[in-house]
Order: sequence, then structure tokens, then C-alpha cells
Amino acid sequence: MTTQLYKSTERGKANFGWLNANFSFSFGNYFNPDKVQFGMLRVLNDDTIAAGMGFGTHPHENMEIITIPLEGGLKHRDSMGNEGVIGFGEVQVMSAGTGIMHSEMNASEKDRAKTLQLWVFPEKEDVEPRYDQKSFDLASKINTFVNVVSPRDKNDGNALWVHQQTFFNLGIFENGTTVNYKVNIAKNGVYLFLIEGEIEVDNQILNERDALGITNFEDFDIVVKQQAKILLVEVPMTHA
Repeated sequence: MTTQLYKSTERGKANFGWLNANFSFSFGNYFNPDKVQFGMLRVLNDDTIAAGMGFGTHPHENMEIITIPLEGGLKHRDSMGNEGVIGFGEVQVMSAGTGIMHSEMNASEKDRAKTLQLWVFPEKEDVEPRYDQKSFDLASKINTFVNVVSPRDKNDGNALWVHQQTFFNLGIFENGTTVNYKVNIAKNGVYLFLIEGEIEVDNQILNERDALGITNFEDFDIVVKQQAKILLVEVPMTHA
């Protein structure tokens, strides 16, 4: 097993007043040649959005976009006619495909919103754009990973799906728990992002917002040192 630790303090940063962002990978004006992507995972932005503010209408194409609210909610609108609010406990997916226009605004006029937005390269380009969102009750499934996103051809109907052989898993784990993760597809890697808490993987300690890139493995153990919320993203390391 090969691992690479990414400390939260080493992420790129941008503060526009209405938006305070931390970039795990090169994004916007932040460029680090050693942090362009992890396999097919291209973006992981940790955003805090001021009340009443957000991302105005803008385009995307040929990217699978996953948004996870951590606090508050976002008001979504897109060129396919979808409109609504995505809140804490929900996950949103968009397949940009041939092209989509959308906006994501803080749904509250008085409270901030915190979100994670991730971009994954698709396994097939120029697909028909699509949008979906779903609620997941992590609190009722303590100490286990909940699959929230999976490949279309491996989806069991309980998770959202995207056009890539990727698996997104979220979980809340109590102090003292040890959880084992087995890779779904041989040669896939895992980007483990610790949302909160403290854990140990492969004799390395991760604290809040630290990440660990993991490759060349069949399974690995996560030892929880302090109650933790974990995002685990399994992705192909190369294009198919």
C-alpha cells in the first residue's frame, strides 16, 4: 500500500469576502504542479459562502460534479429547468456532459453555508446533461460507510450515480472504532478526506480537513482516535 498525506494547512486558499475557499487541488488562481488531480478526481473545494451570496450562473461541460453541504443549504437552478434547495444531509450530482449552465446560491439570507464540491472526469464525454439529489441519513448508520455515489453500471438504486467508475462514501464513526475498507475495483485509488475528528491510517495521523491518498491496496483499516466524519472517494487512477 502506498500513501501520501495532505495536510489541511497546505491547501490552496482564496478569500473574496463572500467566499472563503480551500482548494485540495489546483483551481482558479491557485496552481501547484504536485496537486493537479488524484487520478480522475480533479477538484475538491471546501467552501464557506456568506449569507445571500453564491455562485452566479456559469457553464460546465464534460465533468461529473458532486456537491455535499456541510452546513446550511444551497439554492440550485440550472439550464435543464431544475430548481430547488439542497441542504445538510443531502448530496447533489450533475453530469455536465455536452454542456450545462447553473447557479448555486446560499439559501439563507442570514446564515453562512459550508459545502464540499468535487469534480470527477467522466469515463465518457458528451453525454446528455443530468441532475439529481438525494438525502442520506448517516446518523442512523453510525460506524459504517454509506455509499452515496457509485458508477451507473454498479448502482443498486440506493446511491446517486455518475458516468465514472467512482464510489463516494460518507460515514460518522465513534471514538475507538476500527473500520476496514475494501477496494471495489482493482487498481482504483482512494482519496480519504477527513471532514472532522482524528483518525489513523497506515501509522499516519489525520486531523480535521487533512487528506490521505491511498494506492496499491486491496483493503486498509481506519482507526478512529476522536469521533470522525469521513468522506472516502474511490476513483480510477487513469483513464479507461
